[in-house]
Amino acid sequence: MQILVTGAHGKVGAATVNELIEAGHTVTGCDIVPPVYEAGSFGASYVQADLTDLGDALTVVRGHDVVIHCAALPEPTRNVPSTVFRNNLMATFNVAEACVRMGADRLVNVSSETVTGMAFAERAFHAPYAQIDEDLVGHPQDAYALAKTFGEQLMDAMVARSDVQAVSLRPSWVQWEGNYERSLGPWLRDPFGSEPSASFWSYVDVYDLAHALRLACECVLHDWHEAVYVVSADNGAGRPLEELIAHHFGEDVEVRPLPREDAGGISYAKAHDLLGYEPRHTWRDYLTEEGTLVGRSQLILQDGQTGVQLGRRALS
Repeated sequence: MQILVTGAHGKVGAATVNELIEAGHTVTGCDIVPPVYEAGSFGASYVQADLTDLGDALTVVRGHDVVIHCAALPEPTRNVPSTVFRNNLMATFNVAEACVRMGADRLVNVSSETVTGMAFAERAFHAPYAQIDEDLVGHPQDAYALAKTFGEQLMDAMVARSDVQAVSLRPSWVQWEGNYERSLGPWLRDPFGSEPSASFWSYVDVYDLAHALRLACECVLHDWHEAVYVVSADNGAGRPLEELIAHHFGEDVEVRPLPREDAGGISYAKAHDLLGYEPRHTWRDYLTEEGTLVGRSQLILQDGQTGVQLGRRALS
């Protein structure tokens, strides 16, 4: 398939580029990062584009069978809220519009676990039960979560008005060799003393997410838009989930039957059923029990041989 990956220089986009190349797809990446001229081909084509401009979106989408839309400001704390909302929502609107007008077959939309509203809420609240699933109604407050929520509604509208298929993937906190230690280390070293997790200690390995995005390109979808959570099988604190929730939330959170003792707080059951997704990685592949990066991962990172780095290099 001819597949366009937006936000291709980000960790999710780059890992996905590498996953798709290894699977034999013809890949184009786009991002706002300037291209390297006269660099030759390293496995994927690259086009600089600003997707908040409809003309750019129409141009880069044209000729592709599937679009994987990863491009976004990745969280709401490093830009003013209006910029986060405008950038993320307009880019998603323009990509959806371009898919309709340029005849793409499918749009795979990278949404977020934050659609529940809890991660960046100004007035904190938590889910009433674990594992969180797609039945939980979201109450987003912040610009990032609102844009992701409206982005899923744009997918609903696109499917209703055209023949383009759509699926939204809601990843949890995305980890790779470059941030596992910084992100999950504090949870592993002090799971009961650290701040409680709004997602009940869920996370996702970037290479599992990239694999899920490829599955979303290749699988048989329904004629309607669906959203699914994509997470790791275990939690990022390495402790029984019931213990973590009892300590941090008491009886305020109902723990429903779990697939494993150390399960994460978000269920990927729907992604398994719809996409055939099954997590293949865990933090234990990268970190010691004390939360430090293992030697093998350090060497791969230093040598520039991680899947994220290889994906970025393919775009050079």
